[in-house]
Amino acid sequence: MRSAPILSSLLAAAALAACNPPPQAKHEAFARPVLVATIHYAPRQTTRALPGVVKARTESEISFRVSGRLERRLVDAGDFVHKGDALAHLDATDFKLQREQAEADLASARSTATQAEAEEKRITSLTRQGWSASADFDKTRAAADQSRAAVIRAERALALATNALSYATLTADADGVVSATEAEPGQMLAVGAPVVRLSHTDVKEAAVAIPEALVDRVRASRAQVEYWALPGVATPATLRELSPNADPATRTYAARFSLPGAPASAKLGMSVTVTLDQAAPPVASVPLGALFESDKGPSVWMVDSTGAVTAAPVVVAGANSGAALIVSGVAEGAEIVALGAHKLDAKQRVRVVTSLAGL
Repeated sequence: MRSAPILSSLLAAAALAACNPPPQAKHEAFARPVLVATIHYAPRQTTRALPGVVKARTESEISFRVSGRLERRLVDAGDFVHKGDALAHLDATDFKLQREQAEADLASARSTATQAEAEEKRITSLTRQGWSASADFDKTRAAADQSRAAVIRAERALALATNALSYATLTADADGVVSATEAEPGQMLAVGAPVVRLSHTDVKEAAVAIPEALVDRVRASRAQVEYWALPGVATPATLRELSPNADPATRTYAARFSLPGAPASAKLGMSVTVTLDQAAPPVASVPLGALFESDKGPSVWMVDSTGAVTAAPVVVAGANSGAALIVSGVAEGAEIVALGAHKLDAKQRVRVVTSLAGL
């Protein structure tokens, strides 16, 4: 039969194929070309500028210690005054009369005391000689004591009247600038009614409104002040006061920065810029394409000398101009995949190239 030779040929071919199988293509891992970046940590300074105004640390409302009619006001807003300068006068007519009356009362008390002391000496002498009763001596001595007390009381009254007369003149308690006037001549003033607001010029400060997000940062930051009207002039500043309550309208916190090195040309009311500098942990800048998301969070691929890649979780502090800022997770000097990190896996081998032309 002719089918037998054909079957024998097929069987022979199958046996030959079994003895000599066709070569299989060896699977070789594809080495993907990648750009790398070297990790380098550098100090990071974060800066924030806030507007402010130069103000006096002490602003006092000067008022009279006695009541009366304001006769004259000697200063206006903006005037510079020295400690002890007269600012205003009350009508002193009544105060002068009170002092004159106190002087007359003192003279009368002293005259009475002189007479009582003379009588005391006379009765004392008679008592020692046995010519006066003890009751008369006690009575005379008590009268002398009362007269001496009356003199002391009259002296105090005269001192009070003298002080009241001096209080009729309002004086500056420090060198400063009159920032406001709050009373006009002819006005009747009660005790403590403000007449002049005085801004002391001995210590200057910068008043700044701090946003909510910077309240914690402002305490740990170094501050510097630049004066808008004085180009190139900058002085250090120190946080002295930070309000615990936010302004209900602006939701900012009022702060005062002391200006120990403020120049004499820095006038009250000048605009300033307060710069807050805060040292942050060192960061390494890497391309955004070097990051990928793993089950452990943001990560990068570290490349070793053999071309193997290893995933390393990192802590990202933020981004800056298309780059991510890494705080930790990768050692200084390590090489990482700079682009296309999301296309790699842990089994992938890579080939380092120096430019995009090699990709």
